[in-house]
Amino acid sequence: MSRDNEFDDEIEDELDEDELDEQDRRVAAILGEAHAEVSGKTLKKYLAYLKQNVELPCPITGIEDFPWEERYVFGYGSQKEYEELKKNRPSYTDTFDLLGFIDEIDEWTGLQVEARRLSDKKKFSLQLDYVKATDENSKNYQLLDDYAVWFVNHR
Repeated sequence: MSRDNEFDDEIEDELDEDELDEQDRRVAAILGEAHAEVSGKTLKKYLAYLKQNVELPCPITGIEDFPWEERYVFGYGSQKEYEELKKNRPSYTDTFDLLGFIDEIDEWTGLQVEARRLSDKKKFSLQLDYVKATDENSKNYQLLDDYAVWFVNHR
């Protein structure tokens, strides 16, 4: 087994290798325990790890519709209104540069990032669990995906 980071030695004895898939092992290595729940403490650890390991700027886009878009995506909102609102609000269909991480931590919404939309250079704060790196072969893609899966599944 290769050592992906410095945290592996600290948790090796705690992990039953048969119980965890690769993604679970990576997250456990970051947080120091398997199946760690979302809390202020675990979010703080994850934030520190991502700040050190995500290469910026990082091109990102939405994983799925952002909360404000749901009514339009599912067809019960006006498409004309939706197109107008997208001029000043971030959309999951937009492409952004992830510029940095916001230090404020919220257990309900998770980690936030500052992003700049490529089409018009407008800046937005986005929930990290709603975005993914556009390059699926990049280190950043795996880092952001691991966070999103952990956050959604362990809240």
